[in-house]
Amino acid sequence: MRGRVYGADHGDPGPRAGRDYAQLVGGPLDGLLLDVTDARADGGGTGTRSGVTLATEIGRYGPGGRALYTPRPDGRHYDWQGDIP
Repeated sequence: MRGRVYGADHGDPGPRAGRDYAQLVGGPLDGLLLDVTDARADGGGTGTRSGVTLATEIGRYGPGGRALYTPRPDGRHYDWQGDIP
C-alpha cells in the first residue's frame, strides 16, 4: 500500500511494514491512510467499529476542528461523516 499516512512525520509520510492501514474516503482527509493496527489487534479485525475523530485544520471548523470517519464493513476504508468543532 502506498500513500501518505495521517499523522505521520512530514519527512517520512509513507506506510511502514508490519502495520495495517485503512484509506480515508471523502472530506478533508480524503486519500490519506489511517494506521488501524492497534484497533485490529484487539480482535475486531476491521479497525474501530464506531469510527474515529481526527484533528484537521482544513475542515469546516478550521484549526482545532475534527473530521469524523466511520469504517466500512471491509475495514479497509473509512467514510467521512462530517466535521465537528
